[in-house]
Amino acid sequence: MKRATGQDRSITQSWRPATKAVRGGTWRSEMGETSEALFLTSGYTYDDAATVAARFAGEQDGMTYSRLQNPTVAMLEERIALMEGAASCRTQASGMAAMTTALLCQLSAGDHIVAAKAAFGSCRWLVESLLPRFGVEGTLIDATDNAAWEAAIRPNTKVFFFETPANPTLGIVDMEYVCGLAKAHGITTVVDNAFATYALQRPLEFGADVVAYSATKMMDGQGRVLAGAVCASHDFIENKLLPFQRNTGPNLAPFNAWVVLKGLETLDLRIHRQSVNAQKVAEFVEKRVPTILYPGLASHPQHDLAMRQMSTGGTIFSIVLDGGRAQAHALLDALKLIDISNNIGDSRSLMCHPATTTHHGVGPEGRADMGVGEGMLRLNVGLEDPDDVIEDLDQALKAAGL
Repeated sequence: MKRATGQDRSITQSWRPATKAVRGGTWRSEMGETSEALFLTSGYTYDDAATVAARFAGEQDGMTYSRLQNPTVAMLEERIALMEGAASCRTQASGMAAMTTALLCQLSAGDHIVAAKAAFGSCRWLVESLLPRFGVEGTLIDATDNAAWEAAIRPNTKVFFFETPANPTLGIVDMEYVCGLAKAHGITTVVDNAFATYALQRPLEFGADVVAYSATKMMDGQGRVLAGAVCASHDFIENKLLPFQRNTGPNLAPFNAWVVLKGLETLDLRIHRQSVNAQKVAEFVEKRVPTILYPGLASHPQHDLAMRQMSTGGTIFSIVLDGGRAQAHALLDALKLIDISNNIGDSRSLMCHPATTTHHGVGPEGRADMGVGEGMLRLNVGLEDPDDVIEDLDQALKAAGL
């Protein structure tokens, strides 16, 4: 591969997914390194004043400042865009920086947003608490109900915002319907795709306008760094998102970008193996608990829709125990192999109690509204042998009286 081949869309867009994951976006320096170079620099120098003037005027390509561009970060952005099937991508310092940027860059006082009420706690906080401070009204709906989307539209509705599968209820949004409805009304659709990633579903293929990520999760996949990304059309990224990002600075550090680049090389392998493991573990757990929420099981109320949109059921499921917080905590305390942790997307199996961790800040009423009860537990199934995970859950379930 030549030095700049990985940046040439006329070549890379015809590559198959596995090749894109390893080589997409790669740009080699004059040293000819095989692995992507890590550029730990805040600024850049120039041979003459005319060059820097031309770059700042947008008349010449090139680096000016690492809040605006960095070679390592640029390689990651091109790789993510290529794999997502997007025209452009901009990375952010974290997943929540990506969600915040994707919304604030396009909303103004007097606008209205319709959002899924079942969402990561901080995403819901954006809609309920942050946006209203700037005069943006929000309506929270059951995103699995197609009719609710149309009923919530107002003349000033500018954005639909949802994640599918939802965290932690694993609800599935009918993307083709919702995105089609949005387009018919001139509304921009922003989809949080962190639970699935482009390895399992590509929202742009269902009509989404913007796809946002916590790259901390599956993309890194090993619990090492924080990162976020926003993918969209060239026009959206350049004319809406980039001015916001340039002047507010939620940028991704080059080292974190380099780590995520390494994670992307194995994303497809990891997420499909973890999905196979999750399916096996879910089938075991289904026989032992009152309720399990996993799109890969036929018992999931939206199983058919999930299988039309996703290539597998994913790596995450939730269970609901009748004994509330006491029983849920008893199960967690009995775990010997699985870690108690509020992260997801890790190569290690992780379990948490959303009501006291990821969704604690939503408050009791908010949790009840989105279906996050005291007896709910969320499990990210990792790369361990699934039989070892099952044995750990078996003894923990017994300890919790199940």
